[in-house]
Amino acid sequence: MLKIILAFFVVFLHMNFLKETHPLLSYLLVNGLFRIAVPVFLIITGFYFFHIDTAKKLKKWLFRTFLLYAIWMLIYISYWKDNDEILLTIVFGYHHLWYLIGTCFSGMILYFLRKQNSKLLIALTAILFLLGYVVQVLGNLHYLDAESDSLLNDYLLYRNFLFVCFPFLTIGLLINKHKIDISTYKHSSLLVILSILCVIGEAFLNYKYISIESTDILFSLIFVSPLLFLYCQKIYIKTTSKILASFSTAIYVVHPLIMKSDFYKEIESFKILIFLAILTPLSLALVYLNKKLKYLL
Repeated sequence: MLKIILAFFVVFLHMNFLKETHPLLSYLLVNGLFRIAVPVFLIITGFYFFHIDTAKKLKKWLFRTFLLYAIWMLIYISYWKDNDEILLTIVFGYHHLWYLIGTCFSGMILYFLRKQNSKLLIALTAILFLLGYVVQVLGNLHYLDAESDSLLNDYLLYRNFLFVCFPFLTIGLLINKHKIDISTYKHSSLLVILSILCVIGEAFLNYKYISIESTDILFSLIFVSPLLFLYCQKIYIKTTSKILASFSTAIYVVHPLIMKSDFYKEIESFKILIFLAILTPLSLALVYLNKKLKYLL
């Protein structure tokens, strides 16, 4: 269930939820709360990646992940085939598909580092995450000359397998490795609520003092994402099923197809409700097709 909620976070993020009617609230959600989704997805993936402990398992995992990426890149090919930077698009992924190829690359790196001391992995996680965060903030501040500023504002430079996927994938692996559990902590729910408020608070500070531009990386995500996963971990494990996991993946991969359709662009009233009314059955249909064809999700 957690993954489904997170998938809808991604959907609303890409819709720029409430941007036209409530710009500040929209910013706090789109560039604040909803940004929790991808890091938590990565932590969940990293948690189970702990069991990828042989070359055979790694090959199977890489094949499955890359094939999913390749299939959906082909489905979206009409949207990126005329791109001036087609090679970069293939390497880093089109639009939301960056997450899949980023997971693939970071998984390969993590596999070869998985036996390293946990302190070293934590240090790498912190350094790489902070590098990506600093690059993004410097870009949003626009303090540098035009050429440097343009480079820093290229999201491929900071939202990628190294600065986003690897850190959170590693956190997930370390949680499993050390059997970290906060379910017995008396004030765990309060801790999670406070950390989420920190994300919203950081988004507000970004809006007021840094930039109203889109923000992919928030500093507070490095704390709130593992806390949220740990809090929901027992619930997640008890309620998880292949169908629910496939449904969340379907929502994630297919929703831009609807957003980019002429039909959706022409809708003026009840846009969100109509969008969800199309997305839900379409995602369920993909889950059904995946049972027959495999590798779609």
